[in-house]
Amino acid sequence: MEAISMSLSVVWMVVVTVMVNLWWFFNWVWLRPKRMEKGLREQGLAGNRYRFLFGDLKEVAQMTEQAKLQPVKLSESIVPRVIPFYYKSANIYGSTFFTWVGPRPMVHIIDPVMIRQIFANYNQFQKMRVGNPLSKMLTKGVVDAAEGDQWMKHRKIINPAFHIEKLKIISTSISIVKGYSLYMIAMDTNDFCLTKRNRRMKAIDQEVKSLIKKIINKQLTTKENGESSKEDLLGVLLDSNDKEIKLQGYTTFGLSIDEIIEECKLFYFGGQETTANLLVWTMILLGQHTNWQDRARDEVLNVFGDKNLNTDGLSHLKIINMILHEVVRLYPLGPVIKRMIHEETKVENLTLPPGTLLLLHLMLIHYDANLWGDDVNEFNPERFAKGASKAAKEPSSYFPFGGGPRVCVGRTFALLEAKAALVMILRRFSFKLSPSYLHAPHTFITLQPQFGAQLIMSEL
Repeated sequence: MEAISMSLSVVWMVVVTVMVNLWWFFNWVWLRPKRMEKGLREQGLAGNRYRFLFGDLKEVAQMTEQAKLQPVKLSESIVPRVIPFYYKSANIYGSTFFTWVGPRPMVHIIDPVMIRQIFANYNQFQKMRVGNPLSKMLTKGVVDAAEGDQWMKHRKIINPAFHIEKLKIISTSISIVKGYSLYMIAMDTNDFCLTKRNRRMKAIDQEVKSLIKKIINKQLTTKENGESSKEDLLGVLLDSNDKEIKLQGYTTFGLSIDEIIEECKLFYFGGQETTANLLVWTMILLGQHTNWQDRARDEVLNVFGDKNLNTDGLSHLKIINMILHEVVRLYPLGPVIKRMIHEETKVENLTLPPGTLLLLHLMLIHYDANLWGDDVNEFNPERFAKGASKAAKEPSSYFPFGGGPRVCVGRTFALLEAKAALVMILRRFSFKLSPSYLHAPHTFITLQPQFGAQLIMSEL
């Protein structure tokens, strides 16, 4: 009888466990999303009807793949190609609406005022964790650091490395660049999910970490021997970290070696990926609009002539500054920025429930004719003649590097690099778009030309 009783108890426990899990699943995939949808609609927010489990994921994927099949004309807006599903939804619902990422609602915001509020409140509106394997390997530094105190610690230690006075003398460590370039073995997305490819990526990741660790240890040994650190990003970061530890009195207040390694990886990715893409789009546009290319070259020759480049001269390049700002308006490095909330949060007249995702549409704001005028789709650097803050009808409608406390720490460095590279190109070459060029912007981590950028270069 005791054996039968124990067996019945086990069966009952299994039944209860299964029922609890089934209820949890049903609540997660249906009841909770429907409650959230009802709450959002009662506040006057329009959006797509929730569809069981997948939400809008299938349609997003289908429209994105369909958009990539055909290039667009140079005179056309790139928005429908880059973010087709969100572009369509915005035309239906307006500047604030919601869609579904599986069973989670995603609130889309195209209002500059609301976006500024969200950027300012980084504690409540937190970054979403990256999802794909490559992004996880590339962005474990301050970009994807834990929120709150952990992020503040990273940012405080890193900030000195990007101060303008440091940027005047910094030269990025060549060894780190050579080592980290191994990742470009890994950036083939065609068979990203294959186990063999993932194993190879992990092996490369470990090799890169080992290379960077050797460089760090070498610099630390140099410091221990009383020699001055190199004036590169790594040297400045190590000095800043050391000062923070001495100021606070405990090693836990500084960054660990693993955290420094992740920041070094991020330095390379930030400098390589974002600056390279900015230069590519700049050359595409100047290859199309050769009148602006000529104006930029004249300015370079007037400021530098045959002299070596220097940061003071770069700061006087007004026309090139206007050009770069217009390029980033038309081709923002990240068309959208993702945030999420973990507790009930108010923004403007909306009360958002815990678990809500937010998508801040920088590209849609940059292409809003109400903010930028009827020539919004045209390349017109002249709109930045009086500075970025006065370029649009609504102040602060320009978000090339995000905003608020989490604004991109390397923005000044990226623009300085882009200016320097562009100056060297303009002094030696003229260029125009090749007839073989296909205009096909798409997003893979950052906004890139899908089929490359074919240019015809002529030496001056």
